[in-house]
Amino acid sequence: MPAISRTILLRTRSEPRLTLPGGGEVAIDLRPHPRAKRWSLRYDIQTDRVKLTCPKRASKRAALQWAQTKAEWVEKQRAKRAQAVSLSHGATIPFRGGDVQLVHDPEAPRTVRLEGQTLIAGGPADAFPSRVLRWLKQDAKRLLEAESRAVAARAGVEIAKVGVGDARTRWGTCSSEGSLRYSWRLILMPDAVWRYVVAHEVAHRRHMDHGPDFRALEAELFDGDVAEAKALLRLWSERVRLVG
Repeated sequence: MPAISRTILLRTRSEPRLTLPGGGEVAIDLRPHPRAKRWSLRYDIQTDRVKLTCPKRASKRAALQWAQTKAEWVEKQRAKRAQAVSLSHGATIPFRGGDVQLVHDPEAPRTVRLEGQTLIAGGPADAFPSRVLRWLKQDAKRLLEAESRAVAARAGVEIAKVGVGDARTRWGTCSSEGSLRYSWRLILMPDAVWRYVVAHEVAHRRHMDHGPDFRALEAELFDGDVAEAKALLRLWSERVRLVG
């Protein structure tokens, strides 16, 4: 077994951290789970943290020691991590499959507006990021709600309400009451991606599983190739999760 860094062992009473071979550390979220049969490790690119799942009654110290043996793998995953992009003046962010530049103009109105490949807003500079984020969320809700209601009409189903949030693990959800909720970050991806996610969630209004009938309806409601849309979603996921 590779040598275990004392650093990680001395910190198990607070926030454990994994020591990387090339220097530096990554925080570990230790998650005992009643149904877990073994230890498992996942690197979260958005939070730059390691998720360590282990059986509920397992030794936490042993789990952390095992995680440390995976430090080289974690370092490789971390090296692939794209740089986070803040919603600040001069930044370039993805938007509907392309790129737009964020511009703060003190002489411009406070209301954010899209001019070609530029998002412009005035007002106090320190409030610029929050105004851009609010505009992105509003535009995402506008597009996703319109698409959801149009697809629901084609499917012959009803939806209660449509909302947007920032869930880290799901791009869309459909409740048994008929409410749909999406990640606002879908607006940053190509249109085919969020249209696919809408078709997927609306299809759940008839089938709350992922069986053959659901898949057939999903394909019917989506005007495109489902496999290609899924591939695009995976391709864009890392980049859009690091915006903001």
